[in-house]
Amino acid sequence: MNLLKALAAVSSMTLLSRVLGFIRDAIIARVFGAGFATDAFFTAFKLPNLLRRIFAEGAFSQAFVPVLAEYKNQRSEQETRLLLDHVSGILALALAIVTTLGIIAAPWVIYATAPGFAASAEKFDLTVQLLRITFPYILFISLASLAGSILNTYNQFSIPAFTPTLLNISFIACSLLLAPYFHPPVLALAWAVFIGGILQLGFQLPYLAKIRMLPRPRLDWSDPGVRRIMTKMGPAIFGVSVGQISLVINTIIASFLVSGSVSWMYYADRLMEFPTGILGVALGTILLPSLSKHHSNNSNEEYSRLLDWGLRLSFLLSLPASAALAVLSGPLIATLFQYGKFGIHDLQMTQQALIAYSIGLMGLIQVKILAPGFYARQNVKTPVKIAVISLLATQAMNLLFIWQLRHAGLALSIGLGSCINATLLYLSLRRHGIYSPQPGWGAFMLKTALATLLMCAALWWAADWAGPWHNGGLTYRSLKLFGVIIPGVAIYFGALAALGFRPQHFMRREQ
Repeated sequence: MNLLKALAAVSSMTLLSRVLGFIRDAIIARVFGAGFATDAFFTAFKLPNLLRRIFAEGAFSQAFVPVLAEYKNQRSEQETRLLLDHVSGILALALAIVTTLGIIAAPWVIYATAPGFAASAEKFDLTVQLLRITFPYILFISLASLAGSILNTYNQFSIPAFTPTLLNISFIACSLLLAPYFHPPVLALAWAVFIGGILQLGFQLPYLAKIRMLPRPRLDWSDPGVRRIMTKMGPAIFGVSVGQISLVINTIIASFLVSGSVSWMYYADRLMEFPTGILGVALGTILLPSLSKHHSNNSNEEYSRLLDWGLRLSFLLSLPASAALAVLSGPLIATLFQYGKFGIHDLQMTQQALIAYSIGLMGLIQVKILAPGFYARQNVKTPVKIAVISLLATQAMNLLFIWQLRHAGLALSIGLGSCINATLLYLSLRRHGIYSPQPGWGAFMLKTALATLLMCAALWWAADWAGPWHNGGLTYRSLKLFGVIIPGVAIYFGALAALGFRPQHFMRREQ
């Protein structure tokens, strides 16, 4: 398997999902704006989204994939299928309990996660209603993520990468077709989440059956593989989800700021998630199974080389991405969101948050590469300790920045906290002898930084020349934005080529 081609496949599917996500958010911004109703929805949706990452894409997948890879490489097919049956049964039971409790306790959950909403009974009641509709999403999407983890372990990367598009399609359809039939209209967004979760789970089941790994859920707490997964999952919940915990804390703080603050941070976060998903999540997805295989085979040198490959590739792509987000923050927000009820003030406030996020984007992406370096070795203690330090540092920076920067200070603290997390993970990998950098990093970073500076100069000039950005519709603005971005991308990769970079330098094959 060519890892670069696998990354391209996953990234292209993720790109499709993110593009649809931007279309969805542009439609939401136009139909619902940024204010009372959207603050309620984004707050209600944030908690199920957090639990999704904890149960599935976070602690669960990091604990599950290394054990599944070990079974796949060293055990029989029957033993592997039995492990899947037992894991799926226990996970489904746990999720059903959590979902039921979440629906019942919705008012207390909102008191805890957005206490500022209690000042308005109407806003509070609407948020509770939205949370009760969206909470079952945690059940559907976590089981969908379990299916995706199985497919990824069997090198079927494209199907799980495509699956998130179904949620975006559900959002778009419900916003355009169902919103007029609900009172208030924002309820259509909550039902879009519910429907999207069902679609994402159902879409992957035939592909699991095709590789003969469709689980038949059953309970068996004595299965040693299940015990190993559950033992490692407990402490990993906090460690893997520290960024999401920071977002929840920031939502609590933002609920006391001016109306719209939660929405401005949400729209900025959506733009920041674009490179995070395409680069960080995609790289982490393809790295974890291969790292787990090398660890189970005691191939320590290949393990280190694979980590080095991932770090170089992420640096090559994340540095220009973070710079471009800051330089093009205004045009991006205007193109995607500044329509209808989303006005110039909303643009300026969202831009502040996006620039703050972009400062820490490289840290957010590098964590996605460095953390699997521990979890593939079934080491959860070290990243958990580092996550605790990072979370404490993030909250200290919140207190420092919020007085002057308001909601943008909250965004800045998350980015800088991720940089601290990435730095500590890197130093710990080096200290434990898990990772040794390959030669040539100094020249590599210098050349990448030079190419990024040339790209930024081109983007700055082109964006200024193409303005103003608030005129015309979505199609006109999108074409103008692509007219700015494409030459910038060409200049970046052209500069890299002139400096001696070649695609074959980043090719890597895995069995």
